[in-house]
Amino acid sequence: MPPMMLNDEYWSKLEKILLQESIYNKRNLRMTVEGILYRMRVGCPWRDLPRVFGCWNSIYKRFNAWSLSRKWLNVFKALAVDPDWEWRFMDGSYVKAHQHSAGAASQESQAIGKSRAGNTTKIHLVVDGYGLPVEFEITGGEVNDCCAAPDLIARLPDAKTIVADKGYDSDGYGNR
Repeated sequence: MPPMMLNDEYWSKLEKILLQESIYNKRNLRMTVEGILYRMRVGCPWRDLPRVFGCWNSIYKRFNAWSLSRKWLNVFKALAVDPDWEWRFMDGSYVKAHQHSAGAASQESQAIGKSRAGNTTKIHLVVDGYGLPVEFEITGGEVNDCCAAPDLIARLPDAKTIVADKGYDSDGYGNR
């Protein structure tokens, strides 16, 4: 049996947040969430989820539905309790996309762009003084850091100090 990530104390807290986000409390909700967390931690394909979590396709469909309805984002924000707003740190990281990831017939933006490394997605992340994530933006890999920064900064409460690398340097907001 794979190790579970949530002990009973953590699950009771997370369950309340999930119910507030109108996530239906089915009898296998805990195992579904454990399966999602396991997949995110291990990085395995959905089909390779251990059977102990349930049917991989059901878990995938729930994860997808919760993501599209922004419920996961709201859970993420609810978990960021009492952040340290004195310091904020901002940086971006590339994620290489599979060679066949682009080009699907869809009207939705997939946040996949061409960069030197090929098809990539870029995650722009802001963490608080404790190093815990408080806000993020996902863009195509061709988007420069200084182009994504104004939107990220606008979604943050006033901070005394924002620390970022040279990629975020711009005359538009560099000396605030």
